[in-house]
Amino acid sequence: MLTVTDNARTAVQDLAQQAGVPVEGGLRIAQASGQPGNFELALVPAPQPDDQVVDASGSTNVFVEAQAAPALETLTLDTDPGAEGPGFVLTPTA
Repeated sequence: MLTVTDNARTAVQDLAQQAGVPVEGGLRIAQASGQPGNFELALVPAPQPDDQVVDASGSTNVFVEAQAAPALETLTLDTDPGAEGPGFVLTPTA
């Protein structure tokens, strides 16, 4: 299952609060349509019925689309220190 770092949890929480996402909402990771191997990240008010809840630690929720879950199971979601503004990166789990 996808691993979420503490830095990513904090970033998701901050972004969700700034965007006014409800408590049951969070960050959703899904396969990019028409782009195999690429993923789309979006703040959502609630998970889709078939989403996996990867991280639900208090006010931080990370959801993974069922179709994307196999590709993400050995990856870690972290913040991207090189990004201008909030950014995330997926890296192999150590």
